[in-house]
Amino acid sequence: MKPKGRLLSFYGDDFTGSTDAMEALTNSGFKTVLFLEPPTKKMLDERFPEVQCIGVAGVSRTMNPEQMEMELKPILEKIKELGTPVNHYKICSTFDSAPEVGSIGKVLEMILEINNAQPYVPIIAGAPPLNRYTVFGNHFAKVENKIFRLDEHPVMSRHPITPMQEADLLKHLNKQTTKHLSLINVNSLNESAAEIRSSINEIIEEEKPSGIMFDVLTDHHLTKIGSLICEESRKDNLFVIGSSGVEYALSNYWNVHEKVKERHPNEESIKKEQVLVVSGSCSPITSEQIKHGLKNGFAGLKISPVKLINTEVSIDYLNKLVKNVVNTINEGKNLIIYSALGPEDSSIAETREYLTSIGEETSKSGQLLGEKLGRLIKETVERTSLKRITIAGGDTSSYSTLEMGIYALEMIARMAPGAPLCRSYSNNKRFNGLEIALKGGQLGQVDYFSKVHQGSEEKIIN
Repeated sequence: MKPKGRLLSFYGDDFTGSTDAMEALTNSGFKTVLFLEPPTKKMLDERFPEVQCIGVAGVSRTMNPEQMEMELKPILEKIKELGTPVNHYKICSTFDSAPEVGSIGKVLEMILEINNAQPYVPIIAGAPPLNRYTVFGNHFAKVENKIFRLDEHPVMSRHPITPMQEADLLKHLNKQTTKHLSLINVNSLNESAAEIRSSINEIIEEEKPSGIMFDVLTDHHLTKIGSLICEESRKDNLFVIGSSGVEYALSNYWNVHEKVKERHPNEESIKKEQVLVVSGSCSPITSEQIKHGLKNGFAGLKISPVKLINTEVSIDYLNKLVKNVVNTINEGKNLIIYSALGPEDSSIAETREYLTSIGEETSKSGQLLGEKLGRLIKETVERTSLKRITIAGGDTSSYSTLEMGIYALEMIARMAPGAPLCRSYSNNKRFNGLEIALKGGQLGQVDYFSKVHQGSEEKIIN
């Protein structure tokens, strides 16, 4: 029995990935709220009684395995206590991870400890609605009009923290865990549901895997996977690892077979609004979006990451930035604040060199920069009448949002696949209702920032 109509809980390993999962569910008609900390059952019952899917936005993509054990594991235990049939550890659709940071293998091991009755953990990376595909265990992603194998992807192969150098996801995961992993490939998924189930049972019997990776090439594959997940979750509480392909898979199945969909139409359009864009992304896609914005009426301010994170000068530098930004916003201008223009920007090497010189891990650059940019956003919002902001970059989005005293987000409009516009919930009146778009580095069309500024006339599900 579903607890009060609640179907799914998910934890996102960064904030942009979390809003991606929320968008997939909301667009399919399922009332979804994304929290910054695990909600209690009392909070859900009193403040969000109609919610069907519960998200928790996290930062585990930047954690090492020891931090995951200390910080992430208790959160996953709290999510299990919510009692939804399915619990999803949501990863990026480009499988961002490494043995020493954001380890998906470590998460697999923790899930098996938390939910020790679960025979295996399903792993789903593919998400055709986002142009992400897994075929015979190899992962592919589309950029503009071309599909790249993951290790040749122009963004992910040059990611500053977790460069993806292996497209075979099982090989990639084998560097992160000693647990045995198996694969259900596209040929098996083209068979009947009974035959797929038979293949899974055979694999479990013969290979005894701790995790089973599922290929995904088509939406039809997703629906079949959704059916399998729901079938397993009826036996007992189930944990799944995967991209927002998990949400698409479950939504496809629920809408067709279980008739649990409830639509919440919002009759108001999202109107044009001044916007502040803050980018800590090194992606070439974000770089083109910044350039497009600067050519189309946005003011620009390039900042020094080293000055922001250097404790000897950061306070004075941040104060000067806040004054500059507040003046620009009060003049009525749209503004883009950015730390880099693409993966070759000199600021990236400078930041790494500085962190190394003070004995800090270079993988912490996203956290350190994101926290300072969050304070910049917070002070700007407090000193202006700004109603809409955009944050670009997964780590930047995660740590910046945490600085603003927001406890939950809910999608209000589609802007680009995986990067919706959201409304914030906060006990601080100034931040309650603030509109926020969180965009991963590789997401959005070239005019994304202009779209967020212009708003949307499309009626959405809310």
